[in-house]
Amino acid sequence: MLADLIKFIVDVVADWGYTGIFVMMFLESSFFPFPSEVAMIPAGYLASIGKMNLFVAIVTGTAGSLAGALFNYYLAVRFGRGFLIRYGRYFFITEETIDKVEKFFRSHGHISTFSGRLIPAVRQYISFPAGLARMNLKEFAFYTALGAGIWATILALIGYFVGKNEALVHQYTREITIILIITLAVGISIYIKKHKKTN
Repeated sequence: MLADLIKFIVDVVADWGYTGIFVMMFLESSFFPFPSEVAMIPAGYLASIGKMNLFVAIVTGTAGSLAGALFNYYLAVRFGRGFLIRYGRYFFITEETIDKVEKFFRSHGHISTFSGRLIPAVRQYISFPAGLARMNLKEFAFYTALGAGIWATILALIGYFVGKNEALVHQYTREITIILIITLAVGISIYIKKHKKTN
């Protein structure tokens, strides 16, 4: 059953090609909870058997992630603050909290955007506070693409080297995610300490 599902997903990515990768990564990067592993790991596997170009697949996946993030960013710019102020109280979100988020992103938007792209369940939503804070669009796009590109590359390489072994895919994805989170935690701690010293 699971093997059939995996084969189906690989076949879908193969049939849709690079357009499919872009669309799926766009969805993953927007508010729709679509896992990036479904797109990039099969793409890496297809590259390993000569049915896709690994570099083009990674670039396409990164572009899709960036497009989805920009979509969320503009949603936040257009509707976010007023919507959150009006309805946020039902979810314990106050205007004071929103003000703090905006202030934080004005000073630390780059590190937050980059690190957020590498953390599961955060990468889909990190664009909203960036949009609320009106983070510089060029900086937002750069750090989003950088983080998304690293994640897309990791997933594609997992698919390229162990794509046929479903157990290894899960193991490596989990281990790499843990390593990334630990590395980011250490890096953010160093960043905060250095920032405090310069202020």
